[in-house]
Amino acid sequence: MIFGEFQTAEAEGAVLAHSVRLSDGSFSKGHKLDRSDIDRLIAAGIDRVIAARIEPGDLMEDEAAEQLARAIAPDHLTFSEAATGRVNIHSAVDGLFVANRAAVDRLNSVDPAITLACLADHVPVRSGDMVATFKIIPLAVSGAKVAAGVDILRQTTVFEVKPFQPHAVSLVATELPSLKTTVMDKTARILSQRLQVAGSALQREERVAHRANTVAEAICRALEAPDRLPKLVIVFGASAVIDTGDVIPAAIRLAGGEVIQVGMPVDPGNLLVLGRVGDVHVVGAPGCARSPKENGFDWVLDRILAGEQPTSRDICGMGVGGLLMEIQSRPRPRDIAAKPAVLISVAVVLLAAGKASRMGEGGAHKLLAEFDGIPLVRRSALTAMASGGSAVVTVMGHRRDDIERALGDLAVERVYNPDYASGMASSLVAGVGTRAAQKADGVLVMLADMPGVTGGDLKTMIAAFRKANGQAIVRAVSGGKRGNPVILPRSVLNAVMRLEGDVGARHIIETSGLPVIDVEIGEAAHLDVDTPEAVVAAGGVLKG
Repeated sequence: MIFGEFQTAEAEGAVLAHSVRLSDGSFSKGHKLDRSDIDRLIAAGIDRVIAARIEPGDLMEDEAAEQLARAIAPDHLTFSEAATGRVNIHSAVDGLFVANRAAVDRLNSVDPAITLACLADHVPVRSGDMVATFKIIPLAVSGAKVAAGVDILRQTTVFEVKPFQPHAVSLVATELPSLKTTVMDKTARILSQRLQVAGSALQREERVAHRANTVAEAICRALEAPDRLPKLVIVFGASAVIDTGDVIPAAIRLAGGEVIQVGMPVDPGNLLVLGRVGDVHVVGAPGCARSPKENGFDWVLDRILAGEQPTSRDICGMGVGGLLMEIQSRPRPRDIAAKPAVLISVAVVLLAAGKASRMGEGGAHKLLAEFDGIPLVRRSALTAMASGGSAVVTVMGHRRDDIERALGDLAVERVYNPDYASGMASSLVAGVGTRAAQKADGVLVMLADMPGVTGGDLKTMIAAFRKANGQAIVRAVSGGKRGNPVILPRSVLNAVMRLEGDVGARHIIETSGLPVIDVEIGEAAHLDVDTPEAVVAAGGVLKG
């Protein structure tokens, strides 16, 4: 490929590197110029263009990205259509993403024009999560280089998603006078929550004395229990393991098994024990696994539930990245005991701070447009109040005084976002950071420019959130296609508070690891009025 500035008269067959605007239309980036295009450009007084001339053997960016993506085994993966030299790859299942770093590095070393970015090795993913992306940097790339990349992808598994396999899990918990029964009950509940994410269930629990022989007998009973699913035995000791001869490792050996590893270089999680009796793994859980926070136990559990056979070498290789205590890379489910649905509170954050830039210079503000004689922002606030939420917080910015007047005497909390011009994230942070939002079990984020959303729609969404015990994300959809509003549980609010720029909560929703419940509300989920034409089409009357 030859890239540079060409005289327009000599650019036939070249591919534009940048879009070109004409009085009667435009040519987009990537457009291949033909003779009639050249004539139009010359007539418009454009005598030079920046473009790429494709040479024999070159592949255009989309074709190159497609060839690379087609070299990946499609098992448990879905692929987007190539666009602007990019193919995105998503998981089709709940499972464990596994990457071969050496192979990824080898592919990325073929040519700087060819790139592959993916998630870190051995991270859990949900169905629909994006796990990797191919991106071709220039408009075209050498076909020989692409072929070399395809060879690498076909010779080895560069990355894959291993689906979680349902297991029948038995819990053996040891007792000492110093360990409260309530702690043991909480341990079983948190373990059940961990297993549910991976599609497994706690089938049985047995509590025994903290002695090697009694634990060994309980392990054997768990192994003998009839079940059609693969088995897994997890032992929570009332006292921490400090030696390979301690109670849990000794019990594994007394049960006829082998101890694979005692201890791991992950903190919290150091005191884990991994063993096997026959083909069934026995895991001695560290004390930190009584908490829902991420720890080394999660790393080993995920591998086993994905069908892997962790070795001593695998565990010894977890030290880099194994310091987890201060890591808050993603929101994690909290341990919240079930409580009556009526006690699960939802605060509504109404975003009304945007500049309404698509309304045109000096144009009318969309939120002041009247629907049935009521300013849209007031109408949206009334809808939010009709939801039955614990509070309504309205975030204001652009034309604050006008928005205040439109809200009038409504009993809604008003928050001013002085940084509203930076984008949606600052308004989300302003609303979610209020006391009303922080003390709620969930926050319903509502855009003030969606006239079709009703109080009934919001009530239906809140009911779904309460039915999930406040432990799911609830999203409005239209015909199955995601839209707005959305309810975010308390467990992801810290992640929201770290957002920056003109972004919403979509990435948090996709990476939270929480269930996402879609609530069908029809066209209202997609109807926002960003332009004067949209306001009028939706039945509004433009005002000042």
